[in-house]
Amino acid sequence: MLLAILLILAQASSAQDSLTAARDLYRGAAYDDALALLNGLHGSQRPEENLAIEQYRALCLLALGRVDEAEHAIEAVVITAPSYHPSAEDASPRVQTVFGDVRRRILPIIIQQKYADAKASFDRKESATAANGFKQVLDLLADPDVAPAANQPPLSNVGALAADFRRLSEAAAAPPPPVAPPPSPPPPAPVAPLPPRVIERRIYGPEDAMVVPPATIRQALPPLGDVFAVRQGIVEVVVDESGAVETATMRSPVNPVYDRLVLAAARSWRYKAATLDGKPVRFRKMVQIDLKSR
Repeated sequence: MLLAILLILAQASSAQDSLTAARDLYRGAAYDDALALLNGLHGSQRPEENLAIEQYRALCLLALGRVDEAEHAIEAVVITAPSYHPSAEDASPRVQTVFGDVRRRILPIIIQQKYADAKASFDRKESATAANGFKQVLDLLADPDVAPAANQPPLSNVGALAADFRRLSEAAAAPPPPVAPPPSPPPPAPVAPLPPRVIERRIYGPEDAMVVPPATIRQALPPLGDVFAVRQGIVEVVVDESGAVETATMRSPVNPVYDRLVLAAARSWRYKAATLDGKPVRFRKMVQIDLKSR
C-alpha cells in the first residue's frame, strides 16, 4: 500500500513538473515543443491538470495558426469549466477574442443543459444539489460573453425560472429545527446470514428475445441549439440491474460538442431494469438521436 501511494505521488509530481515545463515553453514562444509535451500528457492526469493541459494546448494551437484544432480544445475547456477566461498574462487580445467567440457559441447550450440537470435534481427533491445547479445557471447568465443572448428567449426564460427554483430549493434545503433524539431501540436479535446469491453479470441486448427490455423512466436529450451542423446519431447505454446507466458510448456521433453533452446527460437517465425470468439483468440499449424533433 505504501509503495502504491509513493508511486502515485511521484507520478503526480512528474505530471506537474511537465505541465510547468510546457507553460515555460509557451511563454518562451516555443509553441511546437510545448504542444508536443502537452500532447503526451493529454487525457492521462487528474481533472484539474487535464483542464490546464487543454488550456495551454489551445493557446499553443492558436499561436501556431491551427485555429480549427484550437477551437476544439477550447470547447473542451469551456465544457469542463464554463466560467474560465484566459488571463491577460497568458493570452494575447487575439487569443482572448477566439476564446470569447467559442464561449458565446456554446455557453447558451451548456446553460440550458445545466438548467435541465438542476430541474431534474429539484424534481427528485435533491434540494441542495438543485440550489447549487440553479446558482451555476444564474452565474453563467451573468457572464459578459452571454449578455447579448441572456436577455432574449430562450435564455431570458431560463434565467427567470432558475431564480425562482433556486429560492424554492434553498428553502427546502434549510435544516429543520433540532429535535430530541428518540430512545435507542434494543439491539436486534442475531439473524443467520443468507447464502450469497450468484447473479450472472452478462449484458443482454435486443437480440435476446427471452429478456424483457428496460422501460424508460427518464431519458431526456440535451437541447441542440442553432449553432451546429449535425447529423443523426445513436448512443449506446448499458442499463444495470437497478435501472441506472452503467456506461454510455456514442455509436453514431453527431459532433464533438453535442456528443459530450449527450454522454453527460445519459449518466442521469433512469429506467425500469430489464428482466429475465422476473430477475433484473444488465441490458444494452440503443437510443436514436432524432434531430428533427430536437
